[in-house]
Amino acid sequence: MSYAYLFKYIIIGDTGVGKSCLLLQFTDKRFQPVHDLTIGVEFGARMITIDNKPIKLQIWDTPVAIQIFADQLAKSFYNVLAGQESFRSITRSYYRGAAGALLVYDITRRETFNHLASWLEDARQHANANMTIMLIGNKCDLAHRRAVSTEEGEQFAKEHGLIFMEASAKTAQNVEEAFIKTAATIYKKIQDGVFDVSNESYGIKVGYGGIPGPSGGRDGSSSQAGGCCS
Repeated sequence: MSYAYLFKYIIIGDTGVGKSCLLLQFTDKRFQPVHDLTIGVEFGARMITIDNKPIKLQIWDTPVAIQIFADQLAKSFYNVLAGQESFRSITRSYYRGAAGALLVYDITRRETFNHLASWLEDARQHANANMTIMLIGNKCDLAHRRAVSTEEGEQFAKEHGLIFMEASAKTAQNVEEAFIKTAATIYKKIQDGVFDVSNESYGIKVGYGGIPGPSGGRDGSSSQAGGCCS
């Protein structure tokens, strides 16, 4: 299907926060509760419409290798991590050429919120400076087990110039909105001349326009390599 623009997204955050679940909910509108680590790179795609233009979102989930690297970094084992140069190489490849990122934490696990600064530092070191980052507090359906307040998420986002939203991959609350709001912000940056759209290293590819499909123009998603909450 043709599109006006293609935006590359990445999803980052600790293991178990629900990154794969968010991807699956957005692309397939379903929830898979079985936990399985994302060993390779999960990939999904979907068409949306922004300002009457068809936009294709190409979404990449975090490989477990990067999660291991980030977890070790957060635990201050960076200097003794075996094969750390290989991890750096994987990390650079993953972040390179992304127009948007969803930075995810689990509102029921404070440690996943505490690690956000490390993830953000990594993203800003390896990605382009104008990448749009949406902070998502996932699992808001488990509010009775909340360990991180909404206000804390809002404050972190404000301090670091991020967009913020709480969501639930299980109930689909705010999942659609998170992906689309990120795309709308990227689109506005294009309109404002922030991006050189002829340079695909920004994670944006110019298409040939086209007609959105039914129900918002979904073109479906690719098969998922992993399970739920990697």
